[in-house]
Amino acid sequence: MENKEFQFKTNLNCGGCVSKVKADFDSAEGICEWNVDTANNDKILTVKSEGITEDEIIAIVKRKGFKAEPLAE
Repeated sequence: MENKEFQFKTNLNCGGCVSKVKADFDSAEGICEWNVDTANNDKILTVKSEGITEDEIIAIVKRKGFKAEPLAE
C-alpha cells in the first residue's frame, strides 16, 4: 500500500486537546508520523499514512470528542 499524507482541519486547540488523541494515534496501525499545528487558525492535523485511511483517522478524532474534516487539496 502506498504511503500518503493527509491533512485535516480540526478543533484540537491546545496541547491538552492533542494529548487526548496522542495515545490513539501513537498506537494506531498504519500511522508512521503525525502532528497538529495548534498555531494555525485551522488547527491542521497532518498524518503520514502507511495504510490507514482518511475515514479511519477522522473516526479516531471523533471518538475522542473532537472534529476533523479533510482539507481540500
